[in-house]
Order: sequence, then C-alpha cells, then structure tokens
Amino acid sequence: MFVLKEFEFDAAHYLPEYNGKCEKLHGHTYKLVVKVEGTPDKEGMVIDFIRLKNIVKEEVLSQLDHACLNDILQQPSAENIAVWVWQRLEKLLRGPNYKLYEVEIWETKTSGCIYRGDL
Repeated sequence: MFVLKEFEFDAAHYLPEYNGKCEKLHGHTYKLVVKVEGTPDKEGMVIDFIRLKNIVKEEVLSQLDHACLNDILQQPSAENIAVWVWQRLEKLLRGPNYKLYEVEIWETKTSGCIYRGDL
C-alpha cells in the first residue's frame, strides 16, 4: 500500500552547467510528492498524514521554500533536488511497517522527476 502527500514550494535557481534558458536565474513553484510504502498498523494507518507532513516541512520545505537553490545544491536540477530530498527523508521515513518509496519533484505542470533511491 502507498500513502502520499503533496507539497508546494517556491524557489529560484540557475543551472551553471547547462547551456540554455535555465542557465540564468529564474524561479518555479515546485510540486513535491512524497510516497511511503507499507502496511497499515493497528490504527489502520501506514503512517499518520500529520507525521508525514511535519517531517517534510521540517526537513525539506524549511530549507527549500523561498530559497535560492544554488545555495544548497551546486547544480539544482529537478533530478538533483529529488536526490537531495530523498537523502533528507529516507532515514526519518522508515518505521516497523513503512519506508520511503518515492520522491517526485515537478518544476512545472508538465516537467518533473521521480526518484526511488537507487543511484
């Protein structure tokens, strides 16, 4: 079973290793989707939505929202942001009946990245 929670954050970035429009400073309203895989516990939940929300807000959104992502990542592509988010959440979203399954980062409504911790 999968439990998921969706978040939004606003941030600026530029891609110094890219030759194109995105090499210049610009911003996005990013969508982040965090998916947890597991089995329901005695309360009937894989993970409490409030717990999931609080962990993501504290560990990820507090760092990324209204930030220049280049202050955090050298090349803040959607792919690198997804890996960074995974690394921040993976140990915290691991319990006796659940684990982090997938992180999605959407730069726009039509362009995003999915990471499952396999790099």
